[in-house]
Amino acid sequence: MLNDKLLENLGRLGFPLLEVATDFDANETLVEVVKSGDTRLWEGFPVLLTNAAQEYSFDFNQVLKSLNSKQDRENFFTLLVLSLALYQHYHLSFFWTNELKKKLPEKYVEKLKSLRNALAHNDFLPFWNKRFHSSRLKEMFNNYFEQNTEKSRQLKEKHEALSLEYALSQLFSPKQKELFQKKLKGSPLNKTEKEYYSRTVKKKVSALANPELHRLSQKLMDY
Repeated sequence: MLNDKLLENLGRLGFPLLEVATDFDANETLVEVVKSGDTRLWEGFPVLLTNAAQEYSFDFNQVLKSLNSKQDRENFFTLLVLSLALYQHYHLSFFWTNELKKKLPEKYVEKLKSLRNALAHNDFLPFWNKRFHSSRLKEMFNNYFEQNTEKSRQLKEKHEALSLEYALSQLFSPKQKELFQKKLKGSPLNKTEKEYYSRTVKKKVSALANPELHRLSQKLMDY
């Protein structure tokens, strides 16, 4: 049974089970995942490692020191090699992977090729005491990056929307901004709104649409 703190900490490393804990140690979380022997968590280890390393919080020596049994250390090395093979399968290059590879015992590094082949052919992985299928590992990894990409897209859209809102507020009064947006959306304007739009807002819109004004404004921003 997984404890609440481990589940919360897994959330900080991108594993979708959880709420974020305020007291968080990435290395301790990785240790708990290795020691758990839980197939579901091991399948997500490449995702967890990516997040821990990208945030500069992964410490190979600290994790290894915390794994007391020979079996846990062997499982840790295996999970690391699997992660490296998965990154290579997707042609992902991280600044920290080369350094990590140097720290692995040679016998584990030699397993990289066979793991890459298994991943390429969707075979069962060749050296596990559990049955891990390549497709499940790749599916979990893909799901994480799809979610991460979607989150980045949403943040970008939110930023762009806020930037537009700010820019409009610099040029238009609240009423003028409302008419600008209604006209843009094709919403009907009443007689008073049409007159006001034509008399005031349209002149500003026409100026904004002037390419020479846009060019000069961009030039001024460079100074």
